Amino acid sequence: MHTITSADGTAIAYERGGNGPPLVLVHGTAGDHTSWDAIRPTLEAHATVYTLDRRGRGESGDADEYSLEREAEDVAAVVDSLDEPVTLLGHSFGALCALEAALRTDNLQSLVLYEPTVLRSADGLYSAAVADDIEALLADDRNEEALLVFLREVVDGLSEDGITSLQSSDVWPERVEAAQTVLREYRTLADYEFDTAQRRGVTVPTLLLVGGESPTADKETAAHLDETLPNSRIAVLEGQTHLAYYDAPDLFADEVLQFVRESR
Repeated sequence: MHTITSADGTAIAYERGGNGPPLVLVHGTAGDHTSWDAIRPTLEAHATVYTLDRRGRGESGDADEYSLEREAEDVAAVVDSLDEPVTLLGHSFGALCALEAALRTDNLQSLVLYEPTVLRSADGLYSAAVADDIEALLADDRNEEALLVFLREVVDGLSEDGITSLQSSDVWPERVEAAQTVLREYRTLADYEFDTAQRRGVTVPTLLLVGGESPTADKETAAHLDETLPNSRIAVLEGQTHLAYYDAPDLFADEVLQFVRESR
């Protein structure tokens, strides 16, 4: 793993692989850099891929105070450390971090946002009751139960079979250990305010990915962003929901790599 120091002094770790134009991947809540393992080999055949651990996970550090701004600075620090303009791809909460990072760096070639959680408070998909349940379990050191509540109640498109498969994977213990990060990110959505005027300053070519079978709220978010961002388009991943990079990696990779080629 490589590391870069973020604005507040936190060490952010990332893996690098492949050859070609730089592509930085930002995982969602309850994930880490291994979230992209199903798709990395395909992407690395055409791009130099950087998969980071967001703060509080894996080999990345953390800080006493947490905010979305610090997360955005982390992503921007990785992007700014590279020698040429980058395609930045974020998923879910990671896509929100990527969008915020786009306001903090001049080293972007393009931006890919896969179902970002920018309107979760307004669209009703944030639940204070679910957040309270997770918080109570974490306070009682029941990290695994707290993580399962999040996966079952919040993550779109993750079946019980998918959860069972994740529980039996090598990365599950690390996901359980980092369960505290789930609550703080989920709570962030309740207070997040989308500043339309400010987001119009994101002028790089932007691809908005949404699953064809995803909830209406995700499609409405993509439409809202498409209306706001001055240089964007929507691509629908037919038959998919929130985890297409895992469920349909070839389909997902084709959309991303085509966009990378078009935007250079």
